[in-house]
Amino acid sequence: MARAFSPKVLTANRLLEGDVVYLGRDGQWVSNHQDAVLFNDEIEANNQLAHAKTQPDLFVGPYLANAEMRNGHPTPTHFREEFRTRGPSNYIHGKQENSNV
Repeated sequence: MARAFSPKVLTANRLLEGDVVYLGRDGQWVSNHQDAVLFNDEIEANNQLAHAKTQPDLFVGPYLANAEMRNGHPTPTHFREEFRTRGPSNYIHGKQENSNV
């Protein structure tokens, strides 16, 4: 029996900067997970993933990550994805520079 599709966001890393990005509601790539589009339709999610994979000059490693809607925004459901929302962990810079993490 096939598993039911769970909501997902599309994520990748920008090729030049290495920053974590998410496909936004307007079709543009955004750096904030809360601004990502939450896919509830498996076909649409896979179509967007396939499209992202055709842009290797812009993005590295696009994939669909589990998420759920909380307080009106997509929120990661796995610790790895939560960790990625904070930016690089080797030292304080980028997203971590302006957070209380």
